[in-house]
Amino acid sequence: MKPFIKAYTNDEQLKTDVSVLKDKGINKDDVYVISHDEDRTERVAGGADAKTIGMDEMDFSDYVGTMFKSQGDELRTKLKDIGFSQEEAEQYEEEMDEGKIFLIVTNNENVMNYLA
Repeated sequence: MKPFIKAYTNDEQLKTDVSVLKDKGINKDDVYVISHDEDRTERVAGGADAKTIGMDEMDFSDYVGTMFKSQGDELRTKLKDIGFSQEEAEQYEEEMDEGKIFLIVTNNENVMNYLA
């Protein structure tokens, strides 16, 4: 099953949605934040008590390989390793280029109902 993904332009709305998910019993280990701005990603993930996609979620060789790639390549690799296709990863990375930040939730079928 593909992860749930939702784009945001408002960091506070993303944090609010993470709070809603936690209230509904979603495991915080299944909640991720990703954006083009690493500081923003860390700040929002920390403020929302969500995770970032790191070594635990990535294939080790991909993790090491991203250290020598562009940021766009790194983000696409992270998205693919968490469960998205190459085409989806490219589309989402383009949206991050435009300033969007994404909430990704793995291992849950009911997320769409909770954030409706």
